[in-house]
Amino acid sequence: MTLFLPAVEQGLIYGLMALGVYISFRVLAFPDLSVDGTFPLGAAVAATLIIAGWDPFLASLVAAGAGMVAGAFTGILSTKFRIQGLLAGVLTMIMLYSINLRIMGRPNLPLLGRPSALSTAVEALGLPYTWGLVVVAAILVLGIKLILDLFFHTEIGSAMRATGDNPHMVQAFGVNPETMVILGLALANGLVALSGALVAQYSGFADVGMGVGTIVAGLASVIVGEMLLRPRGVFWATVAVLLGSSLYRGAILVALRYGSVLGFTASDLKLLTALVVLGALMAPAIRARLRGEEA
Repeated sequence: MTLFLPAVEQGLIYGLMALGVYISFRVLAFPDLSVDGTFPLGAAVAATLIIAGWDPFLASLVAAGAGMVAGAFTGILSTKFRIQGLLAGVLTMIMLYSINLRIMGRPNLPLLGRPSALSTAVEALGLPYTWGLVVVAAILVLGIKLILDLFFHTEIGSAMRATGDNPHMVQAFGVNPETMVILGLALANGLVALSGALVAQYSGFADVGMGVGTIVAGLASVIVGEMLLRPRGVFWATVAVLLGSSLYRGAILVALRYGSVLGFTASDLKLLTALVVLGALMAPAIRARLRGEEA
């Protein structure tokens, strides 16, 4: 239980970020690297507002709005100014590093002793903090997941999904694929920034460098979940993303807890992260090769 509850808590909170990565990479087929900047953007905005005395729920919503603006900016760079998607995301990420420093005023903002959206909700429901945090995070994240599922079955959501599959076909039906890309990236980065805001409140600090490797973690969650569930349809795809996020966080926690046996230290976190992603990417090819040899 000492590892299970933190893995589920972190998996759910980071699951919002993974859902954002799923929208950009799987739904829109857009290589959006700006998430490495919008994640700490959400943390920076929320932390700054909470320190200024704002309600943590409202601060988290404003952080999500800031992420949506940044995501829309990446989409505009790519669609309106014909900048390659990968480069547009990198440019946004680089600009956000300085913007995040401007917002916080320094590289790190501590939030210890400050109210947080998660702990406030736990207290309001009268739940024990040990497992109440999991309940609150599950209610929030699963609620957002269901809203996303419903959205992707609306006319706009279906057009957004079709844009990632075949933008030319979408345009033939009178839908502007550029608008769908901008809206999709705004939605994706809004979720990423909201995740960053909640992670900052959960961890007790916001740091300008906390977004490094966010895209890798998000992709790992998506890949691991899809490898295990092989989802068909949006509902099971989002379930797979959240499952993959929890398993990925659990793997990281186990590696940090018991990695010392193999000589790993806390400074090797990025290496462990890359190894988890590498294993998830290699698994399908290894499985196919083993099946071929068995046949």
